[in-house]
Amino acid sequence: MNNSNSSNLKQDLENQSDHSSNHTFSQPQPQPQPQSRRPRGFAATAAAAAAAAATGGGGGGGVKGKKEREKEKERTKLRERHRRAITSRMLAGLRQYGNFPLPARADMNDVLAALAREAGWTVEADGTTYRQSPPPSQMATFPVRSVESPLSASSLRNCSAKGSLDCQPSVLRIDESLSPASLDSVVVTERDTKSEKYTSTSPISSAECLEADQLMQDVRSGEHENDFTGTPYVPVYVMLATGVINNFCQLVDPDGIRQELSHMKSLHTDGVVVDCWWGIVEGWSPQKYEWSGYRELFNIIREFKLKLQVVMAFHEYGGNGSGDVMISLPQWVLEIGKENQDIFFTDREGRRNTECLSWAIDKERVLKGRTGIEVYFDFMRSFRTEFDDLFAEGIISAVEIGLGASGELKYPSFSERMGWGYPGIGEFQCYDKYSQQNLRKAAKLRGHSFWARGPDNAGQYNSRPHETGFFCERGDYDSYYGRFFLHWYGQSLIDHADNVLSLATLAFEETQLIVKVPAVYWWYRTASHAAELTAGYYNPTNQDGYSPVFEVLKKHSVTMKFVCSGLQITCQENDDAFADPEGLSWQVLNSAWDRGLTVAGENAVPCYDREGYMRIAEIAKPRNDPDRRHLSFFVYQQPSPLVERTIWFSELDYFIKCMHGEIAGYLDP
Repeated sequence: MNNSNSSNLKQDLENQSDHSSNHTFSQPQPQPQPQSRRPRGFAATAAAAAAAAATGGGGGGGVKGKKEREKEKERTKLRERHRRAITSRMLAGLRQYGNFPLPARADMNDVLAALAREAGWTVEADGTTYRQSPPPSQMATFPVRSVESPLSASSLRNCSAKGSLDCQPSVLRIDESLSPASLDSVVVTERDTKSEKYTSTSPISSAECLEADQLMQDVRSGEHENDFTGTPYVPVYVMLATGVINNFCQLVDPDGIRQELSHMKSLHTDGVVVDCWWGIVEGWSPQKYEWSGYRELFNIIREFKLKLQVVMAFHEYGGNGSGDVMISLPQWVLEIGKENQDIFFTDREGRRNTECLSWAIDKERVLKGRTGIEVYFDFMRSFRTEFDDLFAEGIISAVEIGLGASGELKYPSFSERMGWGYPGIGEFQCYDKYSQQNLRKAAKLRGHSFWARGPDNAGQYNSRPHETGFFCERGDYDSYYGRFFLHWYGQSLIDHADNVLSLATLAFEETQLIVKVPAVYWWYRTASHAAELTAGYYNPTNQDGYSPVFEVLKKHSVTMKFVCSGLQITCQENDDAFADPEGLSWQVLNSAWDRGLTVAGENAVPCYDREGYMRIAEIAKPRNDPDRRHLSFFVYQQPSPLVERTIWFSELDYFIKCMHGEIAGYLDP
């Protein structure tokens, strides 16, 4: 009985166990976990790296994912450049056509503040914006007409169809053939502002509908458009002709110099500029300096009580349309160059340019036991010692330091003896032995030794940007390698300026130092700015190539002298070369002023007509600058040889009076 009960109980328990096993998991199931968010940015990169490590540290999938990420980065950069291009064009239009005082690196806050002020609002420095009612006296000056006034209807009836069409809003047109990445270029065009002076968004603003007093007010403002009376005084210096001192350091024509200086004095010229050539003074033996011809010249200048600026000219002169005058580097330097040609700049084909020494030997003892900067320093120190009396009397007011080709801070990338002609992009000058050594060091330090080479698709001296794989739209100039190379190339220019100016400040204590910056304005309206890149200025549309240079000049308290070029370039030539002299001048001058530099100017091509003089005066004293900034002085390069001397002197007299703020600058004589 007991056994029977036990077996029955055991069977019941087994059945219950089987039944419970079927319902054990019938309890409420746990909620599924929400899917994690897709990682982005650096998290996505880390996740991809972890996945690659889990699968064996690589494989085709990992490489494909990396390529996709690189493509996405490039697409993001292109979208950002397009956005910046639109912003840049808007800002350029507001500055050029609306006279809005926007800073060089304006943002949307600056634009909103300018628009608010234009609309009559008050914007404080902290952003507080409010509107104040004008005093009754001002309200009387600007009568307000109600909408119900019969003047509105009558004005509309009196407006002709032509006037209504002319009153349409001015349309800014963008050249679609250009790159959307042209940040620093002004590719915005507008209808003729002279013929549409009275255009507006409303027909009642047309010329036919303006009241007489409004018309007269605009006419009076136009009359004073070219009036320089009362403008800031800008001193004018005249550059003496190069041939006044021959290759034996002798003054060629003392009587002719006196006659010319007498004319300068009668024109109220502030002073003269004289080149002191390294190839003449130290021409035959190292550290043997001959200053006799310059001593005689400076004494004559002192007789006329004119200020004197001198140029430490460490470059060659001649061969680029300079006439019969030819001044080479010192003969002993050329003898060294015959045995060691790598002391000169070299292009990709291996051709040597003897216009100036390569910057790569600044610290290489290859010049009779001296480095490049030591040679420059010894020359400057000799000049300072020889003419100590002129410095003490204040006759010598400033010293310009030559830092490259043509005395300008640039590579010799546009050499006519190499076949270059405007508007060629030029060639990189970094293929001498010492430059290549520096490039290899920089590439190794970056961790990419295979980058130790110059670009092989950068074209030749007379190539156009679109003809090359390096400078074309979305070309290699903006690749990882291209950015590395251009940064190194531009940094070599900056380092050279820093090295030489450090010693120049020691040689010329308490003397104003000047550095000449070139105006490479052709191909400025393209994305790559190819000509500027070969000249050493890393200034494409997505970079500011002048700010790092100006930081070095600011470090040494140097005056930046900008060469005002393109004054006689025709519109057709500008269009063919995508040139923009005004846009480049605007960028360079404002960048220098924003960094607190003293800015001066010099004309690249001699002017003979009044229109050219007026354009120089407008650059020297910008009318629309809210801070009233202007050039500290201007150096005028006279025609050489002097032709039509009487006409030239009369026009120069007119120009000097405009620069001094003593006369109205009308174009008609």
